[in-house]
Amino acid sequence: MVRIGTVWDRTVEVLKGRANILVPIAVASLFLPSVANTALAAFGPTGSGAIALLGVAVALAVLLANIWGQLAMLAVATHPATTRADAGRQATARLLPALGVILAMAVLFALALVPPVVVMMNAGIDLTRGNVAVQSLPAGVSGFIGLYSMVLVVVAFVVGARLILLNPVILNERRGLGAVMRSFRLTRGLTLKIVGVMILFAIVLLVPMLAVQTAVGLVARLILGADALPTIGFLAGVASAAVTSLFSVVAAAFTAQLYVAVVDDREG
Repeated sequence: MVRIGTVWDRTVEVLKGRANILVPIAVASLFLPSVANTALAAFGPTGSGAIALLGVAVALAVLLANIWGQLAMLAVATHPATTRADAGRQATARLLPALGVILAMAVLFALALVPPVVVMMNAGIDLTRGNVAVQSLPAGVSGFIGLYSMVLVVVAFVVGARLILLNPVILNERRGLGAVMRSFRLTRGLTLKIVGVMILFAIVLLVPMLAVQTAVGLVARLILGADALPTIGFLAGVASAAVTSLFSVVAAAFTAQLYVAVVDDREG
């Protein structure tokens, strides 16, 4: 039987013993790309189609770097003998399959957002006006959207819990879309435990991230003045990226050890 407490204990051991490898990977693949993306958003030019294409290219590069970093950290946290070079090779080899699976999941999520749009269009609401106030929607439409949103959040948590081992399976078992059902099988019976961990982790991440982001923004505003909004936003974004990268290391170590524990428990 898989015990979350035991998985956390093993996670702590991994972080103590392999932080010297995990942290540099996180800095190179998560923190620095996020800083570059934040800098482009804060200081980059705007207005032309070429600039828009540049933004898309940077966003895609950041996505690829993030996926690569997650896979590399999983490799390091899964096997104690994995070196940084080994982790890099494994992550590079599985980068495209992981990207394909993530894009497929993104398409399914986008399709899940279609029903509220269809309902609003059938109600004659002009969606081209930009933000549509909830108060301006007919009672039936707003009620449906509210109920659908709550159900979608619950389903997202449950599906997210069942897919928590998706990347470890893609990496260690060299699967593509088959990793989806494999993750569902491995997490059977653990859904509520994993959802609890996800909620706890989200709270633990959001509180310090918002605190650091707010504190850095206030200090930068006091020093630089209210006119330096792009610089203030950039510094706050850098602080947020630092916290997020740190917690990503913890999440990768936990996910890797959960995968090891589940496979050992169910397959010996």
